[in-house]
Amino acid sequence: MIDIYSHILTPGYMEALKNYGVDVKRRVSVTTLWDMEERFRIMDRFDGLRQVIVPGGTPAINATPAQEAELARIANDEVTELVSRHPDRFAGAAALLPLQSMEETLRETDRAIGSLHLQGVHLPTPALGRPIDRPEFMPLYEKMCSYDLPIWLHPTRPALPEYPGEEGSVYDTFCVWGWPYESTIAMTRLVLSNVMTKFPALKMIIHHAGAMVPFFADRIVNTYGVAPGMGRQNHTLNVKGDVLDYFRRFYVDTALNGSTAGLMCAYAFYGADHLLFGTDAPYDARNGLIATRDTIASIKAMTIPEAEKKQIFETNARKLMNL
Repeated sequence: MIDIYSHILTPGYMEALKNYGVDVKRRVSVTTLWDMEERFRIMDRFDGLRQVIVPGGTPAINATPAQEAELARIANDEVTELVSRHPDRFAGAAALLPLQSMEETLRETDRAIGSLHLQGVHLPTPALGRPIDRPEFMPLYEKMCSYDLPIWLHPTRPALPEYPGEEGSVYDTFCVWGWPYESTIAMTRLVLSNVMTKFPALKMIIHHAGAMVPFFADRIVNTYGVAPGMGRQNHTLNVKGDVLDYFRRFYVDTALNGSTAGLMCAYAFYGADHLLFGTDAPYDARNGLIATRDTIASIKAMTIPEAEKKQIFETNARKLMNL
């Protein structure tokens, strides 16, 4: 079983962040992000489990493009060392990218993939507050097409109030609903801005089983196919063919906290070929144990052929990342 979406924070990277006033261990209580012994004890409970590790994104800090690039280099060197030292634990890793400067972004992409041999790159959405369908990101997409490796897309959203006049997000809706919403917005913009048309070889991994897209597929068709007749702008004028075909090009993980019904919805939309075992560990109440246990159980409970479950657990990851 290859968990393609497991988060990690490395010691040198965390120490370097202190120079910018960020003490990760004071902010985050999920110790298996950095404690490998504890992480391995949890992994040992699941026979054959290996992880593709994804380093946490650089928080909003007062750093120059060069300093941000140095932080990314530290993180990427450390995940490379972990994969090399523990091949029985880690099948690979995605690279952290500096995003203030596209020149630095491309330089670190080349180093991470060409020299460190990582399996792809991590890209938050939005990226430093910018939508990722903007022209400045096109060189990155072109670069990743040339490498034939995926981009791990991860949603972010500030803890904004649900309604005006409130202090922050009263019920953490920014996380529960806001992050899947952000993933959905990112996919929609990538499709309708023709990024997916311009880069037919582009591979993106979306968190949480494709977010809102599988459930609202017919609403997508109705809105972007029928809405022009209701006096709205036709956003699909430059999209050739079925707009849903472009949404189906994304790869999605299984991080639904154990919902087999949700996975069956994603399976019905994406098919087995674009669905990959991913847990979002260690973000749960028990340092990754619950997310891993329940995600595995939810895949095993799917009413699909065993051969397709093997695809989801392992084969798709090997093919997508050239493992």
